[in-house]
Amino acid sequence: MTGPSSGAGAGGGASAPVTGRRPRRGYRRRRGLTRRAREELHGRLLVAPTLLVVGGVVLLPFAAVVVLSMQELRLIEIRTLSPADLGVSLANFAGVLTASGFWAAVRTTLVYATATTAGSLAAGLALALALRRPFRGRGLMRGLALVPYVLPVVAAATITEMLLDPQYGAVNEAGRRFLGWQAPVDFLTEHRIDVAGLPVPAALSTVVAFEVWKSFPLAFLFLTARLQAVPRDVEEAAVVDGASPLQVFRYVLLPQLAGVLGVLALLRFIWSFQNFNDVYLLTGGAGGTEVVAVRVYRELVTNADVGSAAALGVLMTAALAVPLLLYLRLVRKGRL
Repeated sequence: MTGPSSGAGAGGGASAPVTGRRPRRGYRRRRGLTRRAREELHGRLLVAPTLLVVGGVVLLPFAAVVVLSMQELRLIEIRTLSPADLGVSLANFAGVLTASGFWAAVRTTLVYATATTAGSLAAGLALALALRRPFRGRGLMRGLALVPYVLPVVAAATITEMLLDPQYGAVNEAGRRFLGWQAPVDFLTEHRIDVAGLPVPAALSTVVAFEVWKSFPLAFLFLTARLQAVPRDVEEAAVVDGASPLQVFRYVLLPQLAGVLGVLALLRFIWSFQNFNDVYLLTGGAGGTEVVAVRVYRELVTNADVGSAAALGVLMTAALAVPLLLYLRLVRKGRL
């Protein structure tokens, strides 16, 4: 007697049980964002409001200045300006570059920016080194060193004008009494004065000294913070090996401060190059102190020439792009 066959049947072997559906061709499994992609997306969303603010406050006004620099436009005509009236012309740039006194203003601006940058860094470094060691009253001295930086520029300029006034100023009075000056010196309007037989630019030197006094606390703060992070054991080892204070500064401290000094030099040069307040409040551009920023103000307010003022602003931006690109390149290479 034969029972049911448990093996092969008449038509062949038994089929295997079905365990699941076979995926269709071309079907891809959906995957979520990776952790890195999510972090990048969150970062972009967090930065988006800042970018919108920068675009609205910086980029759009700059684009408007570029457009205005290509228009033959007076200040009284700007309220009736419409998009249909806009054109493209480089006449303003040609007029600005060939105007009398433009290149003299450029030279004055370069001298002013370079001198104030070097002076503020030197003064800030000297004071940071002098107040490095602890002593009684060091905190008070550091606090007083910040007064020029927090003092309003209008108040500081007014006080300086009073001190340098040729009629009742304390500087001229002290010069006549103790230094034997025969006549008062108008430091804010005279181009040059003779000092030991050498012609010295009086007004330009005055505004440079004022800007150095006003801006050196920023360098002092940065350099003081960096000096506190310098390892003391390296400096002490150099002293034990017989290094003089000058050698310790040159070979131990200065390499540690090079990065901070580089950043401060670039930023200070950019800020001084476009500085307007100090020069205008003290001299108004007189006595050979007309910088490009003062020239922009005169073109816009005095001459009511919007196109020329905008063209000067665009040229200043192009000039400042050079140190800015240098700064970004050094940062990318890790040197700053």
